[in-house]
Amino acid sequence: MTAPPVAQTGPRALAWQRRRRSAVRFWARYRTHRAGLLGLAALGLFALVALTAPLTVGSDVSSVTAAPGRPLESPSAQFPLGTDQFGRNLLGLVVWGARVSLLVGLLAAVLSVTIGAVVGITAGHFRGAYGTVLMRVTDWFLVMPTLVLAIALATVMSRSLGTVILAIGVTTWPTTARLVRAQTLAVESRPYIERARALGGGHWHVMSRHVLPNVMPLVLAQTTLMVSSSILAEATLAFLGLGDPTVVSWGGLLQDAREAGAVSAGDWWYLVPPGIAIAVVALAFTLCGRAVESVLNPRLGVAG
Repeated sequence: MTAPPVAQTGPRALAWQRRRRSAVRFWARYRTHRAGLLGLAALGLFALVALTAPLTVGSDVSSVTAAPGRPLESPSAQFPLGTDQFGRNLLGLVVWGARVSLLVGLLAAVLSVTIGAVVGITAGHFRGAYGTVLMRVTDWFLVMPTLVLAIALATVMSRSLGTVILAIGVTTWPTTARLVRAQTLAVESRPYIERARALGGGHWHVMSRHVLPNVMPLVLAQTTLMVSSSILAEATLAFLGLGDPTVVSWGGLLQDAREAGAVSAGDWWYLVPPGIAIAVVALAFTLCGRAVESVLNPRLGVAG
């Protein structure tokens, strides 16, 4: 008879087992938050719409020369959300704009949280002059109006999606830096950090192996909360005419509606759909962020 296979008990296998158990516990707690589940369902629907847009509406939906209708047609059976100033189908434009708005929001939030996490961890670990200078720079960004800084960056740089992402990311990181620094100081005051240093652990070892895993729950929760702010910031920049004019986004549609005089003319179908899409996605990310924050930090006592 052959001996039964020996279960893998190496460090890597044990690490994966712990991660799987943590994921199962996280989902079990997350399911108790009804608002978080509602937000997750809404985000899943918007993500599905954005991913299938090339199949459902086609990439030529933004073409001005191939517009299927007359300018500013009211909603009808052929055009459920009416048409824009060029005669393009607004329903298709809103669906296609979800791709850009969600992409910019996610990338800008990741960039912002990454900068904030790096600044917060290093400022909390390297105290003294280095940490003091970083925190003073952070305070300067905190007191400066974020929108004004983003507008200034978007104005002096080329008008592209990369510029919008960079403008949002480099102006919204101070809050994350402050939160991560406070968590880093709390972690580094624990006895096992002193033991790791006594055993020869250097700065990189302490920050990457001990501090970063302990601040990751905070970083994850902050990321979900920052996405909604990034989407709103992208819509604001596009509404002000600082976005990429060659792509379709929800903020860009609002800018086109303003330029076409939809507000004074009463063409509500040009304004309401992209505005509702922005509001619903921002609310969904906020609900998910609050649920994640409550699961990862039960002491907050956020009700589901």
